[in-house]
Amino acid sequence: MAQPYRTTPVFDQDSLPVALRQDHSTKAGVWGVIRVLEGRLLLADADGSTMLAPDRPGLIRPERKHRVEPIGAMRMQVEFYTSPPTL
Repeated sequence: MAQPYRTTPVFDQDSLPVALRQDHSTKAGVWGVIRVLEGRLLLADADGSTMLAPDRPGLIRPERKHRVEPIGAMRMQVEFYTSPPTL
């Protein structure tokens, strides 16, 4: 099983950086997993929107534009991998 090489701090609805709320992408070969610790978070990419929750993490593929939007109070963090992670 792949292990993250880096994990962001925990963000809440107020501390979530503006850069993550706007379209952005990871670099080539970098996968991400958005882990919602509390509440809900909307993940939007070219395929549409997905509601994330503690029991439903979000997969970020390399170089794919995406953005997130908190839905009320929430806490989340992102894990980064060099190979496809297991959700």
